[in-house]
Amino acid sequence: MADIAENGRTWLLSGPTSSYALHLTDADELLHLHWGPRITLADAEALAAGPLPAYWPFESPLDGHEEYPVEGGPRFVRPALSVRSGERRGTEWRFVTHDTEGGAGGEELRLRFDDDGIAVTLHYRMRGDVVERWVTVENGAHARVELLRADAATWTLPDREGWRLSQLHGRWAAESLLTTAPLTHGEKIIGSRRGHTGHQHLPWVALDTDATEERGEVYGCALGWSGSWRIAVAQLPDARVQITGGAGYDDSGLLLLQPGESYTTPVFAGLWSDGGFGGASRAWHAYQRAHVVPDAERDRPVLFNSWEATTFDISEEQQAALARLAAGIGVELFVVDDGWFGARTSDRAGLGDWTPNPDRFPHGLKPLADQVHGLGMQFGIWVEPEMVNPDSDLYRAHPDWVQYQMGRNRTELRNQLVLNLAREDVQEYLWEQLDTLLSGAPIDYVKWDFNRCFTDAGWPGEPYPQRLWVDHVRALYALLDRLRAAHPHVAFESCSGGGGRIDLGVLSRTDQVWTSDNTDPLDRLAIQHGFSQIHPARVMAAWVTDSPNAQLNGRVSSLRFRFVSAMAGVLGVGGDLTEWTAEELAEAGEWVSLYKEIRPVVQRGDLYRLRPPTGGLSAVQYVLGDETVVLACLQAQHYGEPVPALRLRGLDPAARYECRETGEVHRGAVLLHHGLRTGLTGDLDARVVRLRRI
Repeated sequence: MADIAENGRTWLLSGPTSSYALHLTDADELLHLHWGPRITLADAEALAAGPLPAYWPFESPLDGHEEYPVEGGPRFVRPALSVRSGERRGTEWRFVTHDTEGGAGGEELRLRFDDDGIAVTLHYRMRGDVVERWVTVENGAHARVELLRADAATWTLPDREGWRLSQLHGRWAAESLLTTAPLTHGEKIIGSRRGHTGHQHLPWVALDTDATEERGEVYGCALGWSGSWRIAVAQLPDARVQITGGAGYDDSGLLLLQPGESYTTPVFAGLWSDGGFGGASRAWHAYQRAHVVPDAERDRPVLFNSWEATTFDISEEQQAALARLAAGIGVELFVVDDGWFGARTSDRAGLGDWTPNPDRFPHGLKPLADQVHGLGMQFGIWVEPEMVNPDSDLYRAHPDWVQYQMGRNRTELRNQLVLNLAREDVQEYLWEQLDTLLSGAPIDYVKWDFNRCFTDAGWPGEPYPQRLWVDHVRALYALLDRLRAAHPHVAFESCSGGGGRIDLGVLSRTDQVWTSDNTDPLDRLAIQHGFSQIHPARVMAAWVTDSPNAQLNGRVSSLRFRFVSAMAGVLGVGGDLTEWTAEELAEAGEWVSLYKEIRPVVQRGDLYRLRPPTGGLSAVQYVLGDETVVLACLQAQHYGEPVPALRLRGLDPAARYECRETGEVHRGAVLLHHGLRTGLTGDLDARVVRLRRI
């Protein structure tokens, strides 16, 4: 909730353990006061009464202290807002009013400013210890206003020495890799200019000085936007750090606002925790399960996906045979991947024509869906609605519906082009196609893919063509919202050639995300470790596929290791079950049954990273009520080297816990699981340990 000083110019938002405070001076300068441990309104007013630090010539008294720095005036830090109206550029705002409003999303604080007819509203909402911030800019009086840059927020950190920056980086098949390095003076910029969130960086950063996994202060920020984006982390000369982020990678222009039009930025969320990186992660996970992910209280089903088993060579009979095998091992959701529609016998044709291939599915998808339902499973399909192949009925009818630059070649990646989703006719076409598809067959699940980046992002004939970068994402969100409202029983998964579109924005509209196209169980340990820094296991899809891993590296791994690695999130199976032996199918059934027992703890429990995947043994622990689950994976072991014991976390020190695998009883305060030493026997081995409070 928000506490407001009597003079109406100091505001304090507080969560269970933290507070966030800001103050408006008599000169209408909005200053940041505090972000960190919980304080009182009196404390905030005392901070507001203090003078600004002295500054030297050629420096600004505002830099490093403003809540939302704009372009113009005595400011030299990166501006969060850059506006051009007519021949005038920059902002010289005046405070108008503040107000608060409660609702289903919690109490929202709004601070309203005006710059000669350009209205700027700063929005704040506290959810737990997560502060959500966003901004609305409205053109109220000008013939046109060009938004060159409108970031969602600027976060100001306290004076500290020795800041370290953690981020998640990578590439295709190696996403979400965690790296930490000292923050030096100047700016560190991460982002995407690809039109989607990207494989290269997740829109999250964390800063600390001396935090460990379970102790110390950590400041984290995460952006909820699924298009191009930028986060800039600046170490200022006075030892302060500011983090600015929002939609768009550069300052070439976001939107052109006509009179009465407005733009609302995505949410840029911030979290302070004194529980180390693990405590910060658990707070992020709880926030997303409670306020971001749809129906997060519902556990996600075990799925089978046909892609790695069959690629494009599919038929109704073949898929039905796979479905029978999948049902036999306990799968709950059967998904037909690419190849079911149009002339889609390879990646060279068919995208855009979202009707079943008559040769492969002569009576549509309903007969197969009915068979799958008859086996006790849900039925799902793969789509890639934002793309089109030049060899498709859609492109032949509407070649102007793609992004392209007049007089330039239309760049094809994966033999496809990007539809200009900013166009209303494209939006309506996709709505009609997908609504008809979901209405015409009993489909329970849609895997929504996005397999190439923007390249020729042009829009011939549009007065302000660069708006497609923002409007494509807004149209995607609107289409997903419309489909979910019309088909509330259908679940959606976000995929982008693996983990290329994972962020708080798309997670607010989908039930889970495809973490990476890399299904190798050893590689996935590092990917999943990084992913868990910000996102919960409840949304992290993970598959068990064939060994050797023919898709990537040829590595051989046991079925046991493959299952334990994938059980750290939403379990799926993607191997060719027709090639598995009877013994392998029986063992798979046992693992699926075990996963269903531990699923509530894994998908909804508090996560503790006991050992990172950098040494011989890696382990994660989940705690939900009286239940505890540990997934331990032995990556390598030297001769004579014992498997290290694990000290579990998050348990009641005074309680006793019984291990369901060994019957041993341990005290929560000093629990060391020695049974791992006999349970793990060699390289690429793994074990599941379950404990219950008694």
